[in-house]
Amino acid sequence: MYKHKNIQKTYKHNHFAHCESGVMSLMMSHHGLPLSEAMAFGLSGSLMFAYLPFIKLGGMPLIAYRARPKSIIKGLQKNLSIKIKMHTFSKPQKGMDALNTLLGQGKIVGAQTSVFWLPYFPPEMRFHFNAHNLIIYGKEGNEYLISDPVFETSNRCEARDLEKARFVKGMMAPKGLLYYPVETPVNISYETILPKVIKKNARAMLKTPVPIAGIRGIRALAKGISKLKKKDRRYAKLFLGHIVRMQEEIGTGGAGFRFIYASFLQEAGEILDSRQLKNGSQMMTAVGDEWREFALLAVTSIRGKKSNTIDFDALREKLNNVADAESAVYKELLDSKLV
Repeated sequence: MYKHKNIQKTYKHNHFAHCESGVMSLMMSHHGLPLSEAMAFGLSGSLMFAYLPFIKLGGMPLIAYRARPKSIIKGLQKNLSIKIKMHTFSKPQKGMDALNTLLGQGKIVGAQTSVFWLPYFPPEMRFHFNAHNLIIYGKEGNEYLISDPVFETSNRCEARDLEKARFVKGMMAPKGLLYYPVETPVNISYETILPKVIKKNARAMLKTPVPIAGIRGIRALAKGISKLKKKDRRYAKLFLGHIVRMQEEIGTGGAGFRFIYASFLQEAGEILDSRQLKNGSQMMTAVGDEWREFALLAVTSIRGKKSNTIDFDALREKLNNVADAESAVYKELLDSKLV
């Protein structure tokens, strides 16, 4: 007899903007440590930007607006002293058996999957992204009960579909990853942890020596857009469309992560009674708006009927303005007297 019958009564699903931060908020809250999605994201120190022309996604350079997958999980482990067990599997059957055992023990279990093979995703939302996170909190017959934070309500998924989603091959293959906490702190020393995490993240964005990461990475992408003048116009349009898709459609993208971080700074400002953090929150919200304006400008450019209507200089200038605005936020945070 599965113990998950009790979990179904006590577990509370919630809808969030992003899968990994949403899963960690749900998981920690279920285990007695209430944590908003914004706090889960901010405390992990996962805000980032990287322009990686040597790594291709669908033939286009990888553009990342946050740290790599699992960074939120691992960042919270490190910064909050949470102990989390993580298991991957060489064979699908072993992975499904392990999941059933954990559910039978009354655990809720985080899992990494492919978006494409989850049948409850509408067809227009499915794409080959293998680092999607969700929570499995029960099983009824041949169906698993899924708490996917990017959906308003919980879902069901048949065993064969979940197995396929967990063991898909390719880039960022999940290898059946399952994870769950084994030790969760009762209280968090926000006064100690928040200043440390905020300043470390600000330094990483502002002072990274790597020319394709942080603020320097945003400017590198702006320079790359300028070079599109000499490229084939079809490629240029595909490249600009790719930037917008990475920013606005995959995960929560550039603007979305900035809005989440703005909420984190607001929450942190209230906890620490910091005017500068609250001001930083307002500035970061404005940065999110700037990213959205850049996306709109790019989309308007590539939808023009004539290929010579693309104003690459205007796009480069707009993106450099975004870099200026983000840079100002991090300078404000580093100048703040939090400790």
